[in-house]
Amino acid sequence: MIKLLRTHYLWFLTLFFLLANLLVWPKVLAERQALLKVAFLDIGQGDAIYIEAPNGNQILLDGGRGRQVLAALGEVMPFSDRSLDLVIASHPDADHIGGLVDVFDRYEIGGFMESGVAAETEVYGFLQERVKAEGAKPVLARRGTIITLDAARQIYLTVLFPDRDTTGMETNEASIIAKLTYGESDFLLTGDSPMKIEEYLTGSDAESLASEVLKLGHHGSKTSSSAEFLAAVKPAYAIISVGKNSYGHPSPEVLDRLEKAQIPSLRTDEEGTIIFETDGKKITWRSI
Repeated sequence: MIKLLRTHYLWFLTLFFLLANLLVWPKVLAERQALLKVAFLDIGQGDAIYIEAPNGNQILLDGGRGRQVLAALGEVMPFSDRSLDLVIASHPDADHIGGLVDVFDRYEIGGFMESGVAAETEVYGFLQERVKAEGAKPVLARRGTIITLDAARQIYLTVLFPDRDTTGMETNEASIIAKLTYGESDFLLTGDSPMKIEEYLTGSDAESLASEVLKLGHHGSKTSSSAEFLAAVKPAYAIISVGKNSYGHPSPEVLDRLEKAQIPSLRTDEEGTIIFETDGKKITWRSI
């Protein structure tokens, strides 16, 4: 009799845990699926940012200088995934677009966004050839351009700059500045934009800059990230995408500005790839 009761008890426990899993795991998976992922890739001295919306839409903003971006993407994308909905070149400097040539060779690309400023360099020519051969939809970045990543969850990438024809502009000054928004969570992505453009934006529309995460301009160069700009953005985290370099990046002056503003910084040369996840309210980060 005791043995029979014990058997029934074990069956009851097994059934209970099976039912609990059936009820709990769909909720856990649904919560996981509601996360926006933003990964600042460790690709050496350069920029590469991977964005994945809860519905699976994906954007790559810049690609570093070379093939390192392929390995970095392999760490944050599903193994069998060989497509990207949109690739963005913030501006045509080699440490931002060099790796995009390899990305176009490896992945199917839906669209390609750029600021409109050209560069008379071999790598820029190669990239334009690959974009044309791919048949990726061209998108010209202008202030007010909105890329909808997830309409159901209202996740958008909004271009804040350029707001003008960039023909003949210096490449860094023509960098795309874009704000990624999901609920109460915002990421401000600045390319290599210098203080001149930061000052223009803080003077014309400072309120639009406020963001929880700021990717510092120009790898932490002293030519970007002014105290006034940092005060306008008020980030909880400042990301420095940087590798071994001879330019002195990140600049001690910028690090001092961050310290005075009490803004913690995260560096790809120290942390590796830095991955943020948010449900539109809470933001967490980890590194790999």
